Amino acid sequence: MVPPPKSDPFPADSQREGDAGAVFVLESKGEWWHAGFHLTTAIVGPTILTLPYVFRGLGWGLGFFCLTVMGMVTFYAYYLMSKVLDYCERDGRRHIRFRELAADVLGSGWMFYFVILIQTAINTGVGIGAILLAGECLQIMYSSLSPDGSLKLYVFIAMVTVVMIVLSQFPTFHSLRHINLASLFLSLGYSFIVVGACIHAGLSKNAPSRDYSLESSESARVFNAFTSISIIAAIFGNGILPEIQATLAPPATGKMVKGLLMCYTVILVTFYSTAVSGYWVFGNKSNSNILKSLMPDEEPSLAPTWVLGLGVVFVLLQLFAIGLVYSQVAYEIMEKKSADVQQGMFSKRNLLPRIILRTLYMIFCGFMAAMLPFFGDINGVVGAIGFIPLDFVLPMLLYNMTYKPPKSSLTYWLNLSIMVVFTGAGFMGAFSSIRKLVLDASKFKLFSSNVVD
Repeated sequence: MVPPPKSDPFPADSQREGDAGAVFVLESKGEWWHAGFHLTTAIVGPTILTLPYVFRGLGWGLGFFCLTVMGMVTFYAYYLMSKVLDYCERDGRRHIRFRELAADVLGSGWMFYFVILIQTAINTGVGIGAILLAGECLQIMYSSLSPDGSLKLYVFIAMVTVVMIVLSQFPTFHSLRHINLASLFLSLGYSFIVVGACIHAGLSKNAPSRDYSLESSESARVFNAFTSISIIAAIFGNGILPEIQATLAPPATGKMVKGLLMCYTVILVTFYSTAVSGYWVFGNKSNSNILKSLMPDEEPSLAPTWVLGLGVVFVLLQLFAIGLVYSQVAYEIMEKKSADVQQGMFSKRNLLPRIILRTLYMIFCGFMAAMLPFFGDINGVVGAIGFIPLDFVLPMLLYNMTYKPPKSSLTYWLNLSIMVVFTGAGFMGAFSSIRKLVLDASKFKLFSSNVVD
């Protein structure tokens, strides 16, 4: 039974006219397919190239099971969150920010700051990681063309940062719709390239020997399994669904579900094919980036170099789109404080602060990427601590608080069970990620030219 409407503690659309973050960055002009483009870019990224490595820690059976369950749970969670957002909109309280939605429904002021802290950590972390990986892609191409070249990783990171500074001037989330459509096709492109390359490698005379056995130590198997689960959670997570739904032209009711179906169709095509083909070829020798397994340092490539090079280019180009998508929450916060709606989006009064603030933000992300080329390990901790509460716990809690299903109902207990199980998995995943961080600490070196695997 749907509860009666609540009093509105947050601004309605008519009251947001002076909120530049809402009016400019999160302007609501999009169609459902635009939301699908944004959501696909937020979820289907180069991190899917780690899926064979995930199977390495889980094995065939548990790998398929965990990938399928996490996919079903995240789709269900995002569906529930879109239902909560739709309910609030019908009630005259359309929320365009995750933090406002959580604080409104849960009635707790501290929840506002909890969500903004977690969101900021995730989004900044993804921004830094995108620049780092894009710099690594450029380094891979440079090393192939000039094996004895002297340029270091931080030079390529600086190049990527300059490009990101230019692209960051797209004023609104909605203005990224064409970039994110291209991103969708790029993700399909490099997934198909990787699958084809893996099949080619597996059938060639130089095919690596296959061993699908797990670690001999039981404790190592347990830690590897939870690390793999936290990686899957981070791959499926996005943490910005309300901001994506905010880009939809009102009324947004029902549109986000169509966007979700588009996104999960792409997920179905890309995730399983990449995981299965990579693990089939390399087994327990799968690298955390399957492209590196296909292009070993000391041996010839296991697939045509030009094909793998094209895959690297596709990954590089998509990383720019991912960096832009995950920067939107930061830009919205900046614009809300710095811009004047009355002056217009492109007035000198608003344009100059936008250029300066977004440039400084990108310089910060680029500097951190260059300084911490072992950021992948740090990001594993952030993913376990951040994505699981935002994408596996809060949607169920928000739904139960909004729609109030009876405590005897299947929906209530299903939501409660998901919250409990994934809270536990989040703690174990964080512990496993911190353990890996400690074990890899001896390899860490500031401004190194080598990314710690």
